[in-house]
Amino acid sequence: MTRRIVVKVGTTSVTNAGGGVDQGVLDALALDVAERRRLGDRVVLVTSGAITAGWAEVGGGRPRPQEPRLLQAVSAVGQPRLMDAWRSAFALSDLAVGQVLLSPLDFSDRAQYLHARSTLEALEELNVVAVVNENDAVADEEIRFGDNDRLAALVANVVKADYLVVLTDTAGLLTADPRRDPQATLIEEVSDVDEDIRVLAGSSSSGVGSGGMASKLAAARMASWSGVTTVIAPAREPSPLSRALSGEPGVGTLFHPRPTGLSARRAWIAFAVASRGRLRINQGALQAIEHHGRSLLRVGVEAVEGEFRVGDPVEVRGPDDALVAKGLVRVDADQVFAGDDVVIHRDDLVLLRAR
Repeated sequence: MTRRIVVKVGTTSVTNAGGGVDQGVLDALALDVAERRRLGDRVVLVTSGAITAGWAEVGGGRPRPQEPRLLQAVSAVGQPRLMDAWRSAFALSDLAVGQVLLSPLDFSDRAQYLHARSTLEALEELNVVAVVNENDAVADEEIRFGDNDRLAALVANVVKADYLVVLTDTAGLLTADPRRDPQATLIEEVSDVDEDIRVLAGSSSSGVGSGGMASKLAAARMASWSGVTTVIAPAREPSPLSRALSGEPGVGTLFHPRPTGLSARRAWIAFAVASRGRLRINQGALQAIEHHGRSLLRVGVEAVEGEFRVGDPVEVRGPDDALVAKGLVRVDADQVFAGDDVVIHRDDLVLLRAR
């Protein structure tokens, strides 16, 4: 049976201690991807490492810059090096690669979102391996995406993936930070990325990646809501992708998808577009949208934050300020209490917490 797989590999996995591209890791993963494709799977690769690889070339041993303008320029140096390394890796299996650079606009605009899907599908039809990265050189917001973890989850939604495999420098999700607790053990399965699971994640410890386990858990949650199974597993292992998909005990952490995944459009609303504001609602409105599938009406809104316009995505928060939903508004921010009675129609409203 054909499976659609998105595999993401992080900065610390594709670069060596000096910041240069680790060709051995790329070669091993490319051979593994080629084997999955030979067996009938469809695989899209999401890669990090352009900024680190670029700084290894132009940094001269200096500390890595933090200014977005310089990071953009450095990524422009590193991206061709990274793609050349992937091209060499896949050439071992006589496979061509196609570079796909994505930015927030490609997910915030519905037409662009569908265009990205069409491009990825066309590359598959041509038997070309799509190698996706953030378009850091022109979109400074992208640099804060979380080491491509969120991007990979969005790509998984775009291509309607069955699996998202996040390859990293850890064994998976552990019960504690192994730097502080040598008794930390692997959590092999997660049914729901709830608050108890999120507190296990710390910040990035490598100094070169921007994600860390917190962004990987966020990606797993996004994928789960899209009906995608996620595995976080070690990258520097023989056949890392195949092992992550094998179900072998002790290999990575498996995150189960929700029984009913969001449609592509609802997943796009929930995760692909950044919120432009917030609406705080009362208890009556909370009951209506959560338990009766109603639209959010003006009478249910208690407070408005932000300067959003018609069609913009906004967060919907309950009386306790907890995130309840996200949706596309039908009125401008300054017209919420004076305009149309429907603020967010139920067709444009996505609930974001389990009932």
